[in-house]
Amino acid sequence: MPEGNDVVGLVTQAVGASNFKVRCSDAFERLCSIPGRLRRRFWIKENDVVLVRPWVVQGNERGDIVWRYSLGDKDRLKARGIQVPQ
Repeated sequence: MPEGNDVVGLVTQAVGASNFKVRCSDAFERLCSIPGRLRRRFWIKENDVVLVRPWVVQGNERGDIVWRYSLGDKDRLKARGIQVPQ
């Protein structure tokens, strides 16, 4: 679940080298990467719902992907009232 300044986002494009363009629930489109410690734990493709932690310095432009939600998780997020980008 999103905590603090984490936002839910939808992957729109795979840019390469573990970087993705993500449309976030706070109306920003960020260039997000998978941190090295999580790089081999999950695979991300377009139209996946992810949890994004915006960077402190470039918060509106960059971020880290910290979790990928499954299809069932996406329905649970909507049931709890958390906005999921389309």
